[in-house]
Amino acid sequence: MAGDAKKLQPIIVKRVRKGGHAAHGGAWKIAYADFVTAMMAFFLLMWLIGSTTDGDKKGIADYFAAPLKIALLSSGSGAGDSSHVLKGGGQDLTRSAGQVRNGDVEAPRGTASVRALKAEQLRAEISRLEDLKRKIEQKIESNPRLAGLRSQILLDMTADGLRIQIVDADGRPMFASGSADVQPYMRELLQALGGLLAAVPNRLTLEGHTDAASFSAGERGYSNWELSADRANASRREMLLGALPEGQVLRVQGLASSVLQVPADPRSSANRRISIIVMNRDAEERALRGSLMPLEAATPEVAPAPAPQPAAPPAAAPSSRPEPAR
Repeated sequence: MAGDAKKLQPIIVKRVRKGGHAAHGGAWKIAYADFVTAMMAFFLLMWLIGSTTDGDKKGIADYFAAPLKIALLSSGSGAGDSSHVLKGGGQDLTRSAGQVRNGDVEAPRGTASVRALKAEQLRAEISRLEDLKRKIEQKIESNPRLAGLRSQILLDMTADGLRIQIVDADGRPMFASGSADVQPYMRELLQALGGLLAAVPNRLTLEGHTDAASFSAGERGYSNWELSADRANASRREMLLGALPEGQVLRVQGLASSVLQVPADPRSSANRRISIIVMNRDAEERALRGSLMPLEAATPEVAPAPAPQPAAPPAAAPSSRPEPAR
């Protein structure tokens, strides 16, 4: 019986469950390593931000705001140029201007100075006026009737632009004596010039000139000032008939005998002329501002008007005086 009791005694199995790490385990080392890595990354970020200029920060912000736009519209050597973001290739982060490329070579800029731009515009304008001068000469040579007037047409470049002068010749005046009546051959020439000048965008100045022979009434009656202005305005009307736009004429003025073509002979027929100036940009701006040309830039032939002559007795009526021709 006793042997049977021992056989029926239950067997108890004790399972020992192990707890967490002891006080000196290694799990804390992993957490500490993560913390140190995060702190190192944080201090590295702060250092980089501190060594970046305000302009570079703005470039970075613009890049992340619109990266595709910056990449496509970049005018520098690449997306990393200083025009937009930090330059690449630098090795010295202590520079106050941020990183620079090796060699400190700046990327070429696409901007030009205002002076260089004006010089380029002036060269293009001179080239256009020279081309217009050749077209006028070809137009005159190709027309048999106008070719006979070639000796009376003077073309030259001045500080104000292309100047076209039509001068009187002995026996072949542009206008009737003492009046603004245009001669038929002069009318044809002015209309042809109006058609050519309509093709250019430049504004025009028309000037009338006479010789020094005065009217019998003197300066107080109908004088060379009125005559030169009337002739300039008559020339303007003929050019309008030749398809010249009305708004292209900026000034019409009569200068009488104040600017002589032949100063040595004040009564020479060459002093009676019409000047058509195809103005360049600078001359047009001066005219619109109402300012005078600086003395050093004035053309050599321009001279101040002479002092007025004493008035003649007003009883005499104005006379056209066919001799000498006016």
